[in-house]
Amino acid sequence: MEATTPKSYQTMVGEIVSHKTPKTATVKVTSVKVHPKYHKRYNSVKKYVVHDEDDGFKVGDKVEFVPSRPYSATKKFKIVKKA
Repeated sequence: MEATTPKSYQTMVGEIVSHKTPKTATVKVTSVKVHPKYHKRYNSVKKYVVHDEDDGFKVGDKVEFVPSRPYSATKKFKIVKKA
């Protein structure tokens, strides 16, 4: 029988910008993109709603998070650790 390897997920790193509701945080992920025609670099920001089981993080913390089961209609990620 063949040994199975654990599934690896794409981890994302971002900064917590809001932590107003219990067990939920909003994380901002910034990426640098290049315009196809003008080749100018610009920052692209996307916000993700993530699950924080222990409420152990505060606004301004850099965290790593991964996709997980849906916790609600918008919350589909969970925090793994501080980055």
